[in-house]
Amino acid sequence: MPDFHVNGQVHRLDATGLRSLAEVLREDLGLTGTKIGCGEGHCGACTVLLDGEPVLSCITLAATLDEREVTTIEGLRDHPLVDSFVRADALQCGFCTPGQIVSASALVAESPEPTRDAIRHRMAGNLCRCGTYPKIEEAILSWRG
Repeated sequence: MPDFHVNGQVHRLDATGLRSLAEVLREDLGLTGTKIGCGEGHCGACTVLLDGEPVLSCITLAATLDEREVTTIEGLRDHPLVDSFVRADALQCGFCTPGQIVSASALVAESPEPTRDAIRHRMAGNLCRCGTYPKIEEAILSWRG
């Protein structure tokens, strides 16, 4: 049984077999902010940070994460991007928003003042069925870190 480091806390979980990180986060830890959209790694709704890098938790095997640090949207609740997304009205249904914010947090950690092209490139893996892409871009451009 691996020790999971999630949002700064250590959890010992039964994560054997083919259980995804998304399943463990949602079902075992009650961290339901991480959404499962497609379940196949195509939409980005399930994005979390693994050692600071965005990964798709629906296709990441939980059993492989012993001693690694996972950050979910709940772990980013005080990140300035959350307020930036609200101010820019960068959400509609909200289903993709957690994954969008998680991906954007990795982007601004690497490049605090990203260009529009950098934003479009790095956020391309996060799909939004409501089409709020211009507002998401505005939120990332206007964040205050």
